[in-house]
Amino acid sequence: MDNWDEIRTAYHVARAGTVSGAAEALGVHHATVIRHIDALEARLGVRLFQRHSRGYTPTEAGNELLRVAKGADDQFAQLAGRIKGHGGDVSGDLVVTSLGAFNHFLVPALAEFQQAHPDLTVRHLTGERLFRLEYGEAHVAVRAGAAPDQPDNVAQPFFHQHVALYASAAYVARHGQPDGLEALGGHRFVGPGDTQARAPHFRWLEGAVAEEAIVFRSDDVHAQWAAVAAGAGIGFVPCAQAAQMAGLIQIAPPQPDWAAPLWLVSHVDLHRTAKVQALLVFLKARADLWGRPPQIST
Repeated sequence: MDNWDEIRTAYHVARAGTVSGAAEALGVHHATVIRHIDALEARLGVRLFQRHSRGYTPTEAGNELLRVAKGADDQFAQLAGRIKGHGGDVSGDLVVTSLGAFNHFLVPALAEFQQAHPDLTVRHLTGERLFRLEYGEAHVAVRAGAAPDQPDNVAQPFFHQHVALYASAAYVARHGQPDGLEALGGHRFVGPGDTQARAPHFRWLEGAVAEEAIVFRSDDVHAQWAAVAAGAGIGFVPCAQAAQMAGLIQIAPPQPDWAAPLWLVSHVDLHRTAKVQALLVFLKARADLWGRPPQIST
């Protein structure tokens, strides 16, 4: 196919469903959109869209073409992301992705990093979806669990996030304070919404206490921490986060098999760029503090 403009136009018509929507997205006149569609259909000898009063709907042939067009458009977006990342200074966009559970330590650090590089715009993407570095969706990812093994990614150890069991002072006043892990029977707990949660401390909790003892569940760790602070039960809170929350009592100190290994991941094509290297150095300089088990006073 020798006319990408026409295929790209068809792709945007399918996405928008109307000629006017495609014209706005492409920044062209609606007559140009119609001309491109008509020319493409004439060249292929098939009808790509059904025209109706509400707009344009792809035909079966149109859907076949659009699948190819979407792949090409994704590849162009990936290429653009990589080209933008090859600047020699710390400027432009820097996209970092992580789980929302890491916001308590990562967001202040990213804000400090941006302030040190005023020509940089930091974009922080959170969520359960795994953002794909190979598609240019992010420059750096902070990931937990087993070492990432994607062949085109560079994974570096970051630190182990230590968690402990906490309860609020109000909970302890009502239910008492268990003396260690062996005395958890009869207590109430806060846990994950998913009983198959992968975090090591959650796997421990599901095996250590009865299911009916976990009386408050949430898929949002921030909601879990709030529930612990509100007295709903005993639950896991990262030690660094607990230090910032008033009224929490540590029920059990961090255990080695509760700590989650974290990784800094970047794509091989962007790993050596100035802004990615600057961020990696900055974050690793703080890893020793974040990964140090807290000192428990006795």
